[in-house]
Amino acid sequence: MGLVLSKRRMIVTLRRQPSSLLLAAQLLAVLIYPFLDNSDAGRVAYVLFCNVVLALALWVVNRNPFVNWIGWVLAIPAVICSVVGHLGKHPSFLTVGYSLEALLYFYTAVGLIFYMLGDQSVTFDELVAAGATFTLLAWSFAFAFLVCQAWVPGSFTASQNTQDPRSWLELLFLSFATLSGVGLSDIIPIRSFARSLVMLEMFCGVMYLAIVVSRLIALATIRAKQGK
Repeated sequence: MGLVLSKRRMIVTLRRQPSSLLLAAQLLAVLIYPFLDNSDAGRVAYVLFCNVVLALALWVVNRNPFVNWIGWVLAIPAVICSVVGHLGKHPSFLTVGYSLEALLYFYTAVGLIFYMLGDQSVTFDELVAAGATFTLLAWSFAFAFLVCQAWVPGSFTASQNTQDPRSWLELLFLSFATLSGVGLSDIIPIRSFARSLVMLEMFCGVMYLAIVVSRLIALATIRAKQGK
């Protein structure tokens, strides 16, 4: 009986705070990836973990079965390609998996944006969704950078090991630095396609902060004034 009640509480919490779970999982993924990066099995486990979290977020935020179906169509082949690519040593499968992951993360980010802007009230979870959407956009561009690097070798360079392909964590670091506008990254795009992607991410970062975050703050201010 106690186990059933705990499962119900977990489901209720997930339905009420999906963005909090997603943001916590994304930040946890950043911390645990260095421990998993030393083996192909660890990288596969990382991909599985991230996709399960995305699936839960889509299930809670988008109640439309068709919307969730699109997410699964992207997630399942992405995981399969990642498993085959890492464990079977097939780089072409990895590139396809990275492409699908980029689309999946961007698709989930758009779903969270609609979730945040879907009404005229602001809940705590919708405020947290602003942070979760930011991480999703950073992930989607990082995967896009991996695809770019696979298609055009030498797209990115760094202050150290300039000739080596950039790792996932390095490109994720570049993505966070670019999207936030901080620019503190030793990873530099040097090919035309790579620079185009980075400029696109700069634009997305500015527009995201200007439109989504400002609207949430405005709605929260209106609610605070109405409460007086």
